[in-house]
Amino acid sequence: MRKAAGIVAAIILLGMLAAGGAAPKNEAQTRTLTGQVTDKADVPIAGAVVYLQNTRTQAVKTYITGEKGDYRFSSLSPNVDYQVRAEYQGHKSDTKTLSSFDSRSNAVLHLKINMAK
Repeated sequence: MRKAAGIVAAIILLGMLAAGGAAPKNEAQTRTLTGQVTDKADVPIAGAVVYLQNTRTQAVKTYITGEKGDYRFSSLSPNVDYQVRAEYQGHKSDTKTLSSFDSRSNAVLHLKINMAK
């Protein structure tokens, strides 16, 4: 009887250890934000500076757009809101928000800069 109780206890212990090492299924690891910076006529703007601000820590990351006006921020926390905006030659886009309620692992936000201002 003691031997059977020891085996059952060992099985329960192993099950608990195995379950404790696994990440919860609903926990997203990270997310990525991509997009394109264009002018009012949808022409891509190369060399624009895109600012990404973590609203919790106020930390700012920057990205300089490529030839097609594209930008990319990876390894973002799914539990934080981010604000993103772009600037080019003194002109600014509106600020957009990537919300923590947005569950997409690959979010896309396009930014427009009105060069006529």
